[in-house]
Amino acid sequence: MVLVAEQAATIARLEERVAELERQLGRNSRNSSIPPSKDPLEAPSRSLRRKAGRKPGKQPGAPGSALRLVDLPEEVVEHRPSACRGCGAALRRAAEVGVTRRQVHDIPQVSGPVTEHRLHRRRCACGCITTADAPAGVNAPVTYGSNLRALAVYLVVFQHVPVERAALLIADVTGAAVSTGWVSSTVAATAQDLVDVEAMIRTLITLAHVLHADETSTSIGGDTWWLHVASTPNLTAYHLDPSRGRKAVTAFGILPDYSGIAVHDALSVYDDYPKATHALCGAHIARELTAAAESHPDQTWPSAALDALFGLNDAAHAAREMGLHQVGPEIADPLHKAWQRAVLVGLAAHPRGPGRKQSKTRNLLDRLRDRDEQVLRFARDLSVPFTNNQAERDLRPAKTQLKISGCHRSETGARAWLRIRGYISTAHKNNINVLHTIRGAIIGDPWKPVPAT
Repeated sequence: MVLVAEQAATIARLEERVAELERQLGRNSRNSSIPPSKDPLEAPSRSLRRKAGRKPGKQPGAPGSALRLVDLPEEVVEHRPSACRGCGAALRRAAEVGVTRRQVHDIPQVSGPVTEHRLHRRRCACGCITTADAPAGVNAPVTYGSNLRALAVYLVVFQHVPVERAALLIADVTGAAVSTGWVSSTVAATAQDLVDVEAMIRTLITLAHVLHADETSTSIGGDTWWLHVASTPNLTAYHLDPSRGRKAVTAFGILPDYSGIAVHDALSVYDDYPKATHALCGAHIARELTAAAESHPDQTWPSAALDALFGLNDAAHAAREMGLHQVGPEIADPLHKAWQRAVLVGLAAHPRGPGRKQSKTRNLLDRLRDRDEQVLRFARDLSVPFTNNQAERDLRPAKTQLKISGCHRSETGARAWLRIRGYISTAHKNNINVLHTIRGAIIGDPWKPVPAT
């Protein structure tokens, strides 16, 4: 009953917004003699930056994370009072009337055990001597085990700890005096173990119905490189390239054969892959419209366009919550008309100038007019998200790494870091323990994503 009431309230709010936009359109048509640049589209009273309407902190209904008493603790320590707080009498033989339980969750002091593997040799009657095979990873007279190696990779790749600090942390916590060279070589070896898994993740992304693509600059040895990402809510793949354009995207190997829906910003390189159905990021468009409103405070078309854009997004969310496959035409059609009207008013207010180079506002309006299907695909196909936030979130760890640990010194080291990062990002998205996942790769049994059914 509560859910039905919330859905009804959402529909009522959307109907009010549609009615207001229809009133705006009516006023605009009655003022048709006024030049389009002076068309009195009304600005919404609220800020152009929409707020989620949620208070900071834990949200209602979200699961708690407080410590709870366990039924079978590993150790029980009994504490009995020796003397009465009232009269001071001894309580050794006093009656037991209850107990208060208090538990402390802690970790034991870590000290890495040393395990010796003795590889016995046996001489056959034929005279041949055979030595027992060593377990996986035991390839030297003295080496560190898979748990310690997994911890090193976890610290450097997942937690962004610089190599030198990771070595110090391991020494302080475990007593194993590892070197920075050992940490770096462990990361490189783990990446080599994940070549096939990385190829599998890329293949699964190519088969996804919707993917997100983005790119950002990064630094390797002081030189600028470009980091490309293709991802879904369950998969992440990275590609490192000295260039940003089509050559790099093609070398990534995902978009050339992709035939699903690709969500991205308006970078022109993505238009070179016609097999995909394209959808533009609504957050980027909203930021550009906000900038246009700030640059032209006397013009109301950016506010009207934003109002229609966010109205369509609200309608798409409401339709998904109600299990619908599309936004009803009684809601969508007036919002689409309001959007198109705002774009036309903006085009009239910013006519094309001579030559190819145009203002940012005019270029934005041309894009909104010419790529209407891509801009509003999220409202026509509810499987398409409004933003490209998924790709932006998946790029953020690389920026965090730069801020904390600085740039990678070599292309080889950067590629190793990114291959592992894509692997553990995919595992993390699927709620798989990251440390266990890394250890699996080290011992030759990496976790692998399951193809979507």
